[in-house]
Amino acid sequence: MTTTTPPGADAVLPTVRAELLDCVQSNLAVLADRGYGAGTHLALGATLRFRPSPGPAALPTVEPPLTAELAGIGRLGLAEAARLHRPDRDALVELAREYGTVYVLADAYDMPWLPYHGRRRMEHSYLVEYAPDAAQVTDAYHNRTPWGTAEPQRLRTGWDRLPATSLALALVPASAGVPDLPPALDLGPADGYLAAYADHPDRVTALERLTVETWLLARSRKLHAAFRARYGLPCGAQGEEQLRRWDRLAEQTFLALRRVERGRPEPQRLLGDLAAVLAADRTVFALPGGPAGDGLRTTVARVVASVTGCAPETVLRSGDLTELPGFDSFRVVEIVERLEEHLGTAFDPEDLLPENLHRLDDLCRLAATRGRA
Repeated sequence: MTTTTPPGADAVLPTVRAELLDCVQSNLAVLADRGYGAGTHLALGATLRFRPSPGPAALPTVEPPLTAELAGIGRLGLAEAARLHRPDRDALVELAREYGTVYVLADAYDMPWLPYHGRRRMEHSYLVEYAPDAAQVTDAYHNRTPWGTAEPQRLRTGWDRLPATSLALALVPASAGVPDLPPALDLGPADGYLAAYADHPDRVTALERLTVETWLLARSRKLHAAFRARYGLPCGAQGEEQLRRWDRLAEQTFLALRRVERGRPEPQRLLGDLAAVLAADRTVFALPGGPAGDGLRTTVARVVASVTGCAPETVLRSGDLTELPGFDSFRVVEIVERLEEHLGTAFDPEDLLPENLHRLDDLCRLAATRGRA
C-alpha cells in the first residue's frame, strides 16, 4: 500500500474537526462538508446526550449503536442511495464506479494505515473513491492510541488490497438539504451507570471500558460546544472550563487503568469525580430558558401568552401565532421587547422580519441563534 499524499489534517481535511469525532462520524463529516460547506458536520453534536445502553462485559455504554449513528445521516443533509452488506471486490468497485465515493465500514484490525492494524478489532469507517487503476482511500479519523497516532490521510491502493468490507453505503445529498437543528439536551440519570462501573468485579475490565467511555464523553461535549458556537450560543468561560474538566477526567481514568494493570491500588475518587462532571453538564450546557432541550420553547410560549392573554398551553399547541386571539402587529413588537428583556438578549435587527415572528418555532430559532447577552 503506497501513500501519495502525506498524512496530515491540513492536507486531507481543511474543514473537518476530526479531533471531535469518533471513527464512524469522521468520514460522514467529510461527505457533509463536501456537499454543503465547512462546518456542516458539526450538526453531529447538535444534541448533547447521556443515554447509556447495555454494552460489553455487562457494563453500560454511551457509545450509540452503529445502526443509530447511520440512521442519523439526515441531520447532515445526506441520504442513502445504495447499501451492500459484505460486498466482494467487484461489487464494491461497481458501487464506487456508479456513485464516485462510497462510505465503507470494515475491521480496523485489517487497515494498514491505522495504529490498530493487527492489534485491535473494531468497526471503522473510511471513504473509497473510484479510479480505474486503484482505490483512493480517505480516512478522516484522528486519535492518539497506545500504538501511535491515527491521523487524517489519503492514500491509493489496489482494490484487491482493501480490507474485507462489512458494509458499503452510497450517500448522496438529501432532497430536503440540511435541516435547521437547534441545540438540545438529552441527559438521563447517571446513578445506574456509575453503580455498574463501581460494582464490577473485574477492575481492569471496568477501567478499560471506562477509559473508552470518558474519551467518548469528552469528545461529544467538545463537539456539542463547537456546534453551539456555530449556532450562535457559545458556552462561554464556564463551558470551556467544563471541557477541560472532561479532558482531565479522561486522563485520570487512563492513569487509573494503568495503575490497576500493574497491580497498584485504584484511586477511590475517580467515580465520584465522574459523577460530579456529569452533573455539571446539566448546568453548564443549559439552554436559554431552562436546563432541558425544550426550556427555551416553554419560555418563549409563556412570553407570547403573557402578551396575547392566552394560556401557555394554547401557545405551545399553536403552530401559527396569527391564529391566536389578540395577536397583531402591535403585539409582535411587545413580544420581541419582552423576549429581549426576559432572555437578556438583543436580537439582530436584520432578523426582525414578519416571517421570523409569526410562528413559535421561528421565534425560538430567532432567540437561540441570534441572541447575545
